[in-house]
Amino acid sequence: MSNVFVDHEAVVYEDKIPGGCHWSMVIKKGLCLRLIDEEGGANVGMLFYNPNNFLERYSAPDTLKCQHTFKLSHGHCLYSDMGRIFCSITKDTAGWHDTVGGNASRAKVAQRWGEKSYQKYLNDWQQNGHDAFLVEIAKYGLGKRDMAANVNWFSKVMVDDSGAMEFEPATDKNRYIELRFEMDTLVVFHTCPHPMNPASEYPKQAVRYQIFTADAVADNDYCKNSCSENQRGFKNTALYNLGL
Repeated sequence: MSNVFVDHEAVVYEDKIPGGCHWSMVIKKGLCLRLIDEEGGANVGMLFYNPNNFLERYSAPDTLKCQHTFKLSHGHCLYSDMGRIFCSITKDTAGWHDTVGGNASRAKVAQRWGEKSYQKYLNDWQQNGHDAFLVEIAKYGLGKRDMAANVNWFSKVMVDDSGAMEFEPATDKNRYIELRFEMDTLVVFHTCPHPMNPASEYPKQAVRYQIFTADAVADNDYCKNSCSENQRGFKNTALYNLGL
């Protein structure tokens, strides 16, 4: 149990997801999700859907384009393909989160770390992010055509002078990020390794998550005012939440 956070009494639910696993939940508007990399070096792949209309889902191009960024960090909002905001990053001690690296496939995991099936290795098997997402979204009647570009929390991918992407490993413990949800959202995530992770052995860092009630969004909210597009995004989301 992490004892780093002084507001632990505000947490209404928490759990710890082992490395190489997946999970999902519907998080209601006004709640906050805190992800904690207690061990260091974790990766959390994540997708977002509107639980009332699965055709609306996270859009990496819109998120990056409208906020003029390549990475995600404090102050950024995560947009749907309908111009609404699923959630806002209200706190972040990692400082850089990847949203272009994608997922590792079964073939890539087998090539880099060897193939370990669940049938033979049980809980010591080596799951990949692509299949982890497919298993999880199948619970909601979704499949391959419903996959989108995902976020990789706690993973840093930089671009060198030649334009090549480079993964930068991180081992700092107890890094965390807080996501405040601006609308009801189906959150699907896994703790499988980033596809560019150069580790010699299959990484299996667990991640703790906590859910608590967020503070109301004030007029001077940092996320809402970090750029003019976010102000429009909050208005679009407010109209949707009113049923308009």
